[in-house]
Amino acid sequence: MRALLVVVFIVVPLIELAIIVQVGQLVGTAWTILALLAVSLAGAWLVRREGTRAWSRFRTALASGRVPTDEVLEGALVLFGGALLLTPGFATDAVGLALMVPPVRALLASTLRRRLGSRLTVTSVGGGTRPRRPAPTRSRDDVVDVEVVSIERTPSDPGAAARNGDIHNRDTGSA
Repeated sequence: MRALLVVVFIVVPLIELAIIVQVGQLVGTAWTILALLAVSLAGAWLVRREGTRAWSRFRTALASGRVPTDEVLEGALVLFGGALLLTPGFATDAVGLALMVPPVRALLASTLRRRLGSRLTVTSVGGGTRPRRPAPTRSRDDVVDVEVVSIERTPSDPGAAARNGDIHNRDTGSA
């Protein structure tokens, strides 16, 4: 685990810095910064598009009563790719862009499923999920014809209701 942290927080930034310096020497500082910003903006757009698609497939799986394991894995890969795209650097951008391509994600997802599938244990409690039936809807053309009738009772003697114990001014039928 420590080796992974060293790679992520020390080795990858050093590689990114070296690549950025090389590109900067090749095309100039302004073009390098512009390229990094352009890739980040394009990446943000791609993440939004692919994330929306993954979310749609996730909801469809839930609505059909299926456990959305593939959809969750795909969503996690889109999220990871998005994080890489937002990290400044050309190497992380290349990996992040690759994760935005559905066939690449599918290949990586199947590899992860094979490697991690034997290590995971699935436990279920309860009856599971059933597909929800949509609620019946009325069309906007339906017309409900009603007649409003308002009845007001006013006692002839305003104090009579209070003397009879009827504080709500209703006729209870007992006299």
